[in-house]
Amino acid sequence: MIPLDEIRRARETIAGAAIRTPLVRAHVAEAPCELWLKLDNLQPVGAFKIRGAANAVRQAAPEKLAGGVVTASAGNMAQGVAWAAREAGVPATIVVPDHAPQTKLDAIERLGGRVIKVPHAVWWQTIVDHRFEGAEGLFVHPVEDDAVMAGNGTIGLEILEDLPDVDAVVIPFGGGGLTAGIGSAVKALRPEAKVFAVEPETAAPFSASVAAGSPQEVVYTPSFVDGAGGPLVLPKMWAIDSQLVDGAFSASLDETAAAVRLLAERVRVVAEGAGALSTAAALAGRAGEGKVVCIVSGGNIDSSRLATILAGQTPS
Repeated sequence: MIPLDEIRRARETIAGAAIRTPLVRAHVAEAPCELWLKLDNLQPVGAFKIRGAANAVRQAAPEKLAGGVVTASAGNMAQGVAWAAREAGVPATIVVPDHAPQTKLDAIERLGGRVIKVPHAVWWQTIVDHRFEGAEGLFVHPVEDDAVMAGNGTIGLEILEDLPDVDAVVIPFGGGGLTAGIGSAVKALRPEAKVFAVEPETAAPFSASVAAGSPQEVVYTPSFVDGAGGPLVLPKMWAIDSQLVDGAFSASLDETAAAVRLLAERVRVVAEGAGALSTAAALAGRAGEGKVVCIVSGGNIDSSRLATILAGQTPS
């Protein structure tokens, strides 16, 4: 678990960078629960990642920042790190997988980040190795950095302040840093609340690992849900997240697209694929009844993909 004191410290550190996002009730008649949405798609970079990125960069010693910062990200952490690096006055180098959506790449460049596009396997190895050959600077790990996880945990503090009697929190699972942060805060302050993780069915190693009781590797298939899922769970994240969650699910691409469409049409919330995973799982009844908070982790979706979904289709 991430210590509660570190999460509270992170809240002070990121003040002025990340905003306190609203927790709103979604009145969806067919939902099997009382559905609440934590709207971190409203952050300055369109996703929760600014919380962890700002915490990591602002807490870093000046001498460590002197050479700039580096991260590996499909897009949202990249924007968070680029934002924090620009604030600190240092360059940011972002290693991205070759299927990263153009919307996110454009945003990285607007924030001053230098993009290095590589095959998915090379990108994943950068995450495993905590480094990329030829890129100098402080490596801010998108998942395993303790300061990043503490920053993510500030979402949990806000949820429990706004809805103290929450019954379950459903969290999109990419590398596991969001689950680690939020789960640590929720279990420290309201241990009876359930914590669930959800992945796209095309890349669901954590769900497979929870089912097997040990880390599993799966076949990874890229999809429009580009901000979640992967081929495997990193050992450090398995050690943390397996102790925090009460269950892990996968959502189909059709379920996820339907959740994106419902959020846009009926709640007026724009969510990217990963940002809609939690809502998809809750609407399917996987999080149970009662007061269920779904983390809308990001809203950075290509307009063409959103148009496809609003037309009633699932992007290929």
